[in-house]
Amino acid sequence: MGQDNKAIEVSGITKKFGSIVAVNNVSFDVIEDEIFGFLGPNGAGKTTLVRILTTLVKPTSGAARVAGYDVVKESDAVRHHIGVVPQAMTSDLDLTGYENMDIYGRFYSVAAKERKERIKYLLETVGLTARAHDLVATYSGGMRRRLEIARVLVHRPGILFLDEPTIGLDPQSRHVVWDFLRKLREEFTMTVFLTTHYMEEAETLSGRVAIIDSGKIIALGSPSELKSQIPGNDIVSLTADKLSENIIDTIKNQNYVHKIVIENTTIRVYVDNGAQHLPQLIDEIRLSGGKILSAAIHEQSLEDVFIHHTGKSIREEEVRKVSYLVGAGTPQKWGR
Repeated sequence: MGQDNKAIEVSGITKKFGSIVAVNNVSFDVIEDEIFGFLGPNGAGKTTLVRILTTLVKPTSGAARVAGYDVVKESDAVRHHIGVVPQAMTSDLDLTGYENMDIYGRFYSVAAKERKERIKYLLETVGLTARAHDLVATYSGGMRRRLEIARVLVHRPGILFLDEPTIGLDPQSRHVVWDFLRKLREEFTMTVFLTTHYMEEAETLSGRVAIIDSGKIIALGSPSELKSQIPGNDIVSLTADKLSENIIDTIKNQNYVHKIVIENTTIRVYVDNGAQHLPQLIDEIRLSGGKILSAAIHEQSLEDVFIHHTGKSIREEEVRKVSYLVGAGTPQKWGR
């Protein structure tokens, strides 16, 4: 591993595809044995950075070391120490779960006896022992994802890259994968680099989170640290029939309001003690000529951190079909 217990070291990485800057001067470190979340909307640069760190793409400039090895100059050594689960499902549908894992172990020259023991243990860990000899074509999406995570553990990598591991899964399957990843952390000692655009996923699983937007890291820290940087401990979301300048000025001038963010006819008001001040906010808007159509109060989340830094929310986007050869997460033009 790298010096000072750093599993991953990224220094000034930039990646350009023609005139498009997919990753823009990104720097950060990942500490051994932590789950590091890389959070951002689709097209923010997450997958491009993963492909650089896993030696599939060379950076335009900057440097990175994974497990102590340079990702460009020592790519073979990097590959030996990592496991990668891309967005696209890559298990062979025409093979059984066991056969998929066995072939993977052979790729890494894991001895037959050891390979058999590891596969048996890993299938038990992911709850697929009873389905081990069924074709993967008969697996559900959640089962197949668990198989693919188990498969990359056959050679015992020190660093696991998970690129949008639950994308395309239904909420129930997503939570099953989360439970499995928590169990994985208890069973194995490894560093996990997790990319996601799901706020709850990053907040639930990650010890530290880097938030990326348009190729740049805009915030980095533990979920609690990032949320503590936002003024006000509650966010009141109000949807009005109209938002005139008079209404906006009235809300801004309330002494308990720290900040407001406006999206169309919805205004997000950052306050302390949201439940206490909600009736007053509604009255002030009504007196200013507006009518509240809906109101909600919630505690700060990583979604609010993203909005705080960018002025916009991460919206769910339709999952794009990806080419197995090109790789998952590649956008329509040049792959950010």
